[in-house]
Amino acid sequence: MKFTKMQGCGNDYVYVNCFQENVSSPESVAKAISDRHFGIGSDGLVLICPSDKADCRMRMFNPDGSESEMCGNAVRCVAKYVYDRGIAHKKTITVDTLAGIKIIEVHTDENDIARTLTVDMGAPVTEAAEVPVIADSSPVKDLVLSAYDSDFTFTCVSMGNPHAVTFITEDVEEFDVERFGKVFETDSHFPRKANIEFANVISPTHLKMRVWERGTGETLACGTGTCATVTAACINGLSPHEPVRVELLGGELTIEWKESDGHIYMTGPAEFVFDGEYNL
Repeated sequence: MKFTKMQGCGNDYVYVNCFQENVSSPESVAKAISDRHFGIGSDGLVLICPSDKADCRMRMFNPDGSESEMCGNAVRCVAKYVYDRGIAHKKTITVDTLAGIKIIEVHTDENDIARTLTVDMGAPVTEAAEVPVIADSSPVKDLVLSAYDSDFTFTCVSMGNPHAVTFITEDVEEFDVERFGKVFETDSHFPRKANIEFANVISPTHLKMRVWERGTGETLACGTGTCATVTAACINGLSPHEPVRVELLGGELTIEWKESDGHIYMTGPAEFVFDGEYNL
C-alpha cells in the first residue's frame, strides 16, 4: 500500500490515495499503521476517495479502528494533497465527508504549493439531541460533570462530531488531560462518546486548548475541536464573532464564527512529511 504521511499542527495521519489504491479493511489497517512502535505511527488513517458529488471523498479512521465523521486538520491535508498532486488543481476544493461537503480555499506559496487552507466548517450544531448529549435544554452550556472529586462545566457542540468544551482556570499546559479526558469521553451523557476540550481564555481573541480525542487519546491539535472551543467561547460571551487565535500543542489555528452566514471558518497549515510503502 502506497501512502503519504501529512500533518496539520502536529495532528498527523497516514493518507492513502484511493484513486489508485484499494484498502479492503480500513478498520484493521488503521489499528496497525497508527501504532508508533510497530506501525507507521499516526493519529489515524485517512482515505482519499473518488466522489460523485465533490472533488474527492474523505474517510477517516481512528487508531482504535472506529470511523469518525470529520477532522478539520485532516481535511486541510486532503485538500493540499489533491491540489499539489493534480487531482483537483484549483483554488477552491470540495471534499465529501460524513459531516457533509466541506469547501476549502487553498493559499499557495511562490512555487504554487498549498501552504495554508481555509475550511468552511459549516454552522455549529448546539441542539442537544443533534450533538448528541443528554440534557434538558439547548444550547447545552452548563453541563456539570465530575471526576476525581472535581467539577467541570461543559458547553456541548457538534462540528459534525460531538465535542464537550470546558474552560478552566488552571494552566492548560500543566493540566492532566489524560486523567480527566478518558473519563469524560465515555460519560453516560454522551451516547456516541465525545471529544473533550480543556481551554484557557488568554484574551477574547486568544485561547489556549488541549484536546482528548474520542477513540484516539490526546493529540497535538484537533480542527473540529478548535472550532467547537471558539463556538463555546462565543456562546458564553468569552469571545467575539471575529477571528480568534487558538494556541494548540502542535501550533496555531485561526477560527472565525461569522455572524453573516453563521458558519465557522478555520485557517491553518497543512504539511507533507513523507511518502512510503506499507506491506499489508
